[in-house]
Amino acid sequence: MPNYISPALDTTKNFVTLNSVTENIITFSKALADSTRWRIVRLVQDQALCVCELADILEMPQSSVSSHVQVIRKAGLLESEKCEKWTYFRIEKRYRKLIHTLDKFFADTEVALTQKDAARSLARLAKREASCCPGPRQLAKR
Repeated sequence: MPNYISPALDTTKNFVTLNSVTENIITFSKALADSTRWRIVRLVQDQALCVCELADILEMPQSSVSSHVQVIRKAGLLESEKCEKWTYFRIEKRYRKLIHTLDKFFADTEVALTQKDAARSLARLAKREASCCPGPRQLAKR
């Protein structure tokens, strides 16, 4: 069962969820064993993104991105914040160093976060204020 951190003071529609961490190495490995999921993990390592932002960056349907996000979430790698009708995801702090180390170790492989993904991410975040996505409140502060 997830642990809930207190709601943001300005509205009761925002809260951060820390999912229970699975101790199962198989589930954890499956979350990272797909090139799309690895790209998602890298994109949400340092910044919180919603599924529609990830879909735009990855140029994939939201339903496909959402399915991949759920695999990563079930492995316990993500913290999330519900903000109105959007949910923002970011890698839990305890896994950021591990993900960074794995990224460096496998930097030369074809599944590494591409410069194209990074450029699309920056462009999409620049449009956040004018888009439908309000952006996270609590995860942005952490």
